[in-house]
Amino acid sequence: MNPGQQTPQRQRLNRVVIRFAGDSGDGMQLTGDRFGAESAEHGNDIATLPDYPAEIRAPQGTIAGVSSFQIQFADEDIVTPGEHVDVLVAMNPAALRANLADVVRGGLVIVDKHSFAKRALEKAGYQADPLTDGSLEGYQLVEVDITTLTATAVSAFETSRRGAARSRNMFALGLVSWLYGRPTEDTVHWLGETFASRPSVRDANIAALRAGENYGENTEQFAVRYEVPPAPVPAGRYRRITGNLATAYGLMVGAARAGMTLFVGSYPITPASDILHELSKRKAFGVITVQAEDEIAGIGAALGASLGGALGVTTTSGPGFALKQEMINLAVMTELPLVIVDVQRSGPSTGMPTKTEQGDLLQALWGRNGESPLPVFAPSSPSDCFQVTVDACRAAVENRTPVVLLTDAFLANGAEPWQVPDLSQIAPIDPHFATGPNGFDEKGKPTFLPYKRDPQTLARDWALPGTVGAEHRLGGLEKSVEAGTVSYDPANHEQMVHTRAERVARIPVPDALVDDPEGEADLLVVGWGSSWGPITAAVRDLRAAGRHVAQVQLRTLNPLPANLDQVLHRYRRVIAPEVNLGQLALVLRAKYLVDVRTFSKVRGQPLPVGELTQYLAGHLDEIEQEARR
Repeated sequence: MNPGQQTPQRQRLNRVVIRFAGDSGDGMQLTGDRFGAESAEHGNDIATLPDYPAEIRAPQGTIAGVSSFQIQFADEDIVTPGEHVDVLVAMNPAALRANLADVVRGGLVIVDKHSFAKRALEKAGYQADPLTDGSLEGYQLVEVDITTLTATAVSAFETSRRGAARSRNMFALGLVSWLYGRPTEDTVHWLGETFASRPSVRDANIAALRAGENYGENTEQFAVRYEVPPAPVPAGRYRRITGNLATAYGLMVGAARAGMTLFVGSYPITPASDILHELSKRKAFGVITVQAEDEIAGIGAALGASLGGALGVTTTSGPGFALKQEMINLAVMTELPLVIVDVQRSGPSTGMPTKTEQGDLLQALWGRNGESPLPVFAPSSPSDCFQVTVDACRAAVENRTPVVLLTDAFLANGAEPWQVPDLSQIAPIDPHFATGPNGFDEKGKPTFLPYKRDPQTLARDWALPGTVGAEHRLGGLEKSVEAGTVSYDPANHEQMVHTRAERVARIPVPDALVDDPEGEADLLVVGWGSSWGPITAAVRDLRAAGRHVAQVQLRTLNPLPANLDQVLHRYRRVIAPEVNLGQLALVLRAKYLVDVRTFSKVRGQPLPVGELTQYLAGHLDEIEQEARR
């Protein structure tokens, strides 16, 4: 610190929302990811929201090419990445213009002033320079020549001009880490490991990171530094995890607890590809991955693996899920375990591949020909993906059925702290393979009846190919009861249709847990999947204002909890917020004959907490007015 330089004041905050934004080649996803890791290491609760173009290289310097990463970190439990931004780090004019509207008035805006040249301003659609025209007077504007300072910091290394520019994100990370007291040692270690084979790149990035920290320490541009204390959490071992990573781990654990090989047959598709990438690294744990030539080949390989006694898994998103439906129906007819992970994205068709949506619920429930019921599971948060994935594996193996696991881009790419579980506490999964004949043929000789069932679960006996005395055939044509021979008998078909439906209906599902602290609520909010975070935040805001609201979150969409009918009819008004046009509301209305209202937003973004809070408050007002009449 220079002589006479004032030490910045320390201000304690409960929570902060920061958004790093720049061109899609500026490394904003990496910057935000590392800041999240630093915050988690510090002990904060975190929630993140990556947002980036679908194009491999979107138009540079334009609004369409902006990539951003938002993180909320707090000293308390949080459930969303935040709706309003406290700090915006904008690496170019397009990033500023695309994101400024989300910054709170008086919020901090840090810009790389080097990038605000005339040509860049024009590409971003600015008629005048926002740094000088007074349009940012309502914000705390901090102009830093990040490009030049980074070039100076890395000049000692064999780095090209373009290489130096790629280190700008590390300078920004160092500066913001200093501002909020984040530890950077883990990032230094990560850089060392990641670029161990490229020492000049490693050292240049570390130098840029340190230069950002030193800039904050040795200039007087920041009168205040901020402190967000660690969040109180139960004792245990924690790590930061994304939904896709948690899903991959859940698949591995599910297969391990069943004593089965995990086989993944998939075709790369955004935003599900990271699951395949992660599992492809796990050969040491006996995981087999096949990147197939297309979606149908991927699920076909997975179903073939299940026939052979492995836990077959395929991962996809909406467009690929549609292509897989015929093969899913073959799994329905053959009653073989299969886990289909659908990481939903905005549609229809190719839609918006990097944006989130909950648009595939009806496809999961009814997207196949014939009467084709199967279980549908939906985790609520990135960390919840682990447990719900294990549950999906259990249902698939023990009930001999394909299972759909519905996550989405918000959960898949979002991150939060996760308490690493004690795997010994996860109950074993019993495939209960048949070891020989289980009945007699027409002549009284011992034989294997592939559709003979457990009387409680209705799961059919499962014999692996090559099991002596258990030879049998499977296929897509309708099968006779127990014997498994092809049958066109009308009564037999009807019985098998009812049996397959009843088998799914008997899968154990916990009762719906209603969060209604005082028991005085007249309004029930029902959610599924990633709507949990925004719903929970809105409900907390309303309760803090003295309003009574009940909440229930569904983790299984088929079968639904046995007590849900009673729960829904207990309240005067029921609302289902969704990132679709009301698919869950449609299902609940049809099944339970209850008036379920819809709060629908289909913008490729998570549900907006502020709008949802106002919507729910309006319904509470109406309920109170009706009570006074």
